[in-house]
Amino acid sequence: MLDNKFEKGFTRNRLESMIEPRVKKDERGFYLLTLSENVPVYFDDFYRFLAQVYYNCVSQMEEIERKIEETPQKNAETLSFYRARMIIINIVKKNALMFYMDSSNFGVIMTPWCFGTVVLEKTEMYRDRIARGDAHDPNVPDFPYDVIRYLDEITKATLLELFKFPENAFQMRWQYSELVRRYTKVLGNITDSLQSVLLKIRNYQP
Repeated sequence: MLDNKFEKGFTRNRLESMIEPRVKKDERGFYLLTLSENVPVYFDDFYRFLAQVYYNCVSQMEEIERKIEETPQKNAETLSFYRARMIIINIVKKNALMFYMDSSNFGVIMTPWCFGTVVLEKTEMYRDRIARGDAHDPNVPDFPYDVIRYLDEITKATLLELFKFPENAFQMRWQYSELVRRYTKVLGNITDSLQSVLLKIRNYQP
């Protein structure tokens, strides 16, 4: 549980009570094979990773907020750097929390590497929204050129730091988020069908 109030989307009790062919269990706990890489991901391991990322973001945000308050407004370049970094950290924190709490489908359970790529893509899309003037963000000033420039320069390095990934982590880009979108509906339909069959079995009167 994050901050003593945000619960995992798939708790142990829930996993034990559901029937889902993709979810398996061994001596380490519950796991599933990912859609994109077909590798086992243990629920507990992934939730621990998300929690670590979330708390890294909380710590970094507190530090940057303090630095922004202490930096004179005339130091526009420095403030642009801090604001760009805050934007990235906000995106990571929100996604770590969203994936942690999501209980709607198993597409959100993935390897840390996959999650990092998803967040990288979302950060790049948000950067484009800022450039178009479509984003309303307290960290984006009226003239966002310098913030956008710093986003281009520091996004990958900041993500590597927050995720504690090696430097070559983003050299190969796979479209994980597209896979998640593509299979979310399919997985939901499978689950609904299984629940419907179970209900019929339970209600069957010979």
